[in-house]
Amino acid sequence: MFGIGFPELLLIMALALIVLGPKRLPDLAKALGRGIAEFKKATDELKQTIQEETRTSEQRDRLLQQGTLQPPGSPPNPYPSAPDEPPAAAEDDVAAPAGEGDESSSEGSRHG
Repeated sequence: MFGIGFPELLLIMALALIVLGPKRLPDLAKALGRGIAEFKKATDELKQTIQEETRTSEQRDRLLQQGTLQPPGSPPNPYPSAPDEPPAAAEDDVAAPAGEGDESSSEGSRHG
């Protein structure tokens, strides 16, 4: 602890007792303890805030790279990017107009 050993700490405590007296020393120790506890609490809150901001920034960057999030002030994309390969089920579900190619569409669904 800062290069202070037990004998040095004992000397500091004895000097504090002599200088401050037995009545003010406990009050000073309580105040010092409360100050250290508040400092730790503030430090933990700061760490948590930094971690949340970092996580939010990483998510925003990931969404911008994927193209699912538009930066403020940019025009919206009227043509969203399509997947590389359309699903095969979507082609089979499209019905042909009545009277045109009824046999071919029914044959294609049997063989496909």
